[in-house]
Amino acid sequence: MKRGLKTSLLMVAVLCLSGCGSIISRTVPGQGHGNQYYPGVQWDVRDGAWRVLTILDLPLSLVVDTLLLPVDASHGPYE
Repeated sequence: MKRGLKTSLLMVAVLCLSGCGSIISRTVPGQGHGNQYYPGVQWDVRDGAWRVLTILDLPLSLVVDTLLLPVDASHGPYE
């Protein structure tokens, strides 16, 4: 029972954190660092204290950034 609960909590945490690089780089001022294409992926691979966790987010950020390419093309660099 405890193992199932731990696994469930881990899955919920992963789902809640997934794609956060894509969302943060587009919505929080100053987090886009002037990147126009794939800002979420570039946000995930930056150096920082949370790098281990953001690397886990990388695959979903790649998918979300790919889906948002038309928006990025018309928006311009995220500052």
